[in-house]
Parts: sequence; C-alpha cells; structure tokens
Amino acid sequence: MNMETLAPASGPVQPSAADFLPINGTDYVELYVGNCKQAAHFYQTAFGFQPLAYAGLETGLKDRESYVVQQGKIRLVLTSPLRGNTAIGQHIDRHGDGVKVVALWVDDATQAYRETVGRGAEPYLEPTCEHDRHGQVVRSGIYTYGETVHLFVERKNYRGVFLPGYRAWEPQYRPAEVGLRYVDHMVGNVGWNEMNRWVDFYARVMGFAQLVSFDDKDISTEYTALMSKVMSNGNGRIKFPINEPAEGKKKSQVEEYLDFHDGPGVQHLAVATDNIIETVTALHARGVEFLRVPASYYDTVLERVGEIDEDLKPLKELGILIDRDEEGYLLQIFTRPIEPRPTLFFEIIQRKGAKSFGKGNFKALFEAIEREQELRGTL
Repeated sequence: MNMETLAPASGPVQPSAADFLPINGTDYVELYVGNCKQAAHFYQTAFGFQPLAYAGLETGLKDRESYVVQQGKIRLVLTSPLRGNTAIGQHIDRHGDGVKVVALWVDDATQAYRETVGRGAEPYLEPTCEHDRHGQVVRSGIYTYGETVHLFVERKNYRGVFLPGYRAWEPQYRPAEVGLRYVDHMVGNVGWNEMNRWVDFYARVMGFAQLVSFDDKDISTEYTALMSKVMSNGNGRIKFPINEPAEGKKKSQVEEYLDFHDGPGVQHLAVATDNIIETVTALHARGVEFLRVPASYYDTVLERVGEIDEDLKPLKELGILIDRDEEGYLLQIFTRPIEPRPTLFFEIIQRKGAKSFGKGNFKALFEAIEREQELRGTL
C-alpha cells in the first residue's frame, strides 16, 4: 500500500508559515472496546468499513488485540485488552466503549510534541520511533479533555499496511462500502464551565482558531440547553466542536453523556459523504438506527433554507436534516448511540458549500434527543 492510499487528508499540504503545528489530517481514531473482534464485524457489516490491519497475539502482543478498519480516508482502530486489570480494561470499565485516541497526521511528530508540551500540554507519549521491514513511524502524544489523547503520527518513511507491529488483515468477509469519505469533525463534551478552558487549550497549545460559537439561546429547547464553540487548525482539516452543559429545566444530552461516560470525552464523529441519500439508504438497510425529527419539520424547511438540488421526498423519508449558511447548504443526520451507554454516536454529513454545523437544525435535533432521553428515563 502506498502513502497516497494511507493519506487521511486530501490535496497538497500547505501549512501556514505562522502555523507552529501543521497537521495534514486525521490519521486514525482509536476506540477502546470490550470485544474488538465483534466491534470490527459491526463496523464492517453496519457501516461498510473494510478490513485493513490486525495486531495481537499472532503479531507478538501479549496484553491487547486491535483490528483496523478503513473506509475512504477514515481509519478506526478497535482495541481490547487480553488480560484483566489492564489500563485499557480499566478505561472501558469506567467509560464504556468509546474513543481513546484521536491521532493526527503530521510531518514531524517530535517537533509537534515539543511545540505542544512547551506550551503547557500534559505529555502522554514521548517521541517514539517504531520500525519494521516497511520502514519507520514516529509517534508522540499529549492529553486533552478527560482521558482522551492526541497522538501525532509521522509516517513519511513508512510503506507498511498501517503501523509497525500490524499485519494485513485479509478476511473473506467484505461487505460493500456505503460511501463514507473522511472525518468532517469530532465533538467533545466537557464539564460545567470547562468549555472556555479547552477552547484556550486548543488555541494556546495547538494553535487552533475559533470558527464559531453557540450559546444557550442558539442550542436550547423548552427543557435543556448547552453551549458550544468550534475550534479549527490552520488549514481547516481538523475541526473540534467543544460542548458544555447549560442550565435548563431538565438534564441535557451533555449532562447525560458526562454521567454515563463518567467525565469528558468524544461525543460523536461526523463523517462525510458525497451522496447522503445513497449512504443513509444503505445504512438503514444494514440496521443502523437514526434519530428522527417530526414530519412537520419538512413542511417549512425549504422556506428556511431555500432551493436545494435534492428532491425533498427521500430526505423526509430518511429523516435527513437541511441547513444553509452564507457559503451554501448541508445535509446531516445523526445515529442513535451505538454503544450500550448513551454516549458515542455518529453524524453523517454532506456539505454543498456550507462551512457551518447545522445551527438551524439544533432545536429539532435536540428535541429528538430529548425524546430518546425520556424513553431512557434520563431527561
């Protein structure tokens, strides 16, 4: 496999001269899960991810096993412990299955570590060179909110399937892809009054800039509210919205997440497609469950967003939401939580020029989430 296939970002990398932490794109997202073999089967079957790599007992690991699946430029690493009383197992016991590592593809992992730790980041992994017959990879890492970490991955001198220590995973079972292309953004939930702390972290430590902010007037219903700010790196390939709870009559989705996740963490991954109708139709057929807004949402949506290229009928049938900004419009839909705990979920998004995050859909979406919370008895 060549580096073009491995590259998580599209187009040439053109970091700004002032960007002290140039990032080429999302390299991979690692989830700690109770059963990585079954999780890999789920992501293949339900979401159309393709088998890529494996590490475990057969490759010399004694404490954990990992399966890597890929679709478009999205790579998920699914990792489980092989023994009791491990750090991975303790993480799962506390937080449930979910995201541990958001790995970022850089040209110089050592410099990325020095820049971020020098600006106050808590070290997670000092620069470490890993190698095999396919070359070498340098990785380093820092902590961010909760127990989530960012790894910096430098792979310019590597030609292997994924990372040293992994071998190609080539099962016969290969359900078709569903059209997912890349990670559009990843949302983090943090505790009460912690949003600005982490906004400052991404600005000061990683050189990110704030794209947009939403307060409790933007993101609220009759019962619940939250606050959010979106941070982006210099070239715009990495976007991290950060949510915190806001006062409301009842328990918000962020509070529910913090309760069941036992602290801050990644709430959802937004993954992009070029044809959301085809992608969501395929996901429905594979059993993926989505949040639904009332049918009345579609009675006036075109009055709000204007003309769109798509026929409204299939969007309504599938429950896809529509919003517009100055640059264009977007189409989006959200899965129900994919784990037993009401924590991690996915967003499917298609951008038709829009750079925003669906502000016009917030009220309808959060009312749909509240209906789910009411069924769970956690509202």
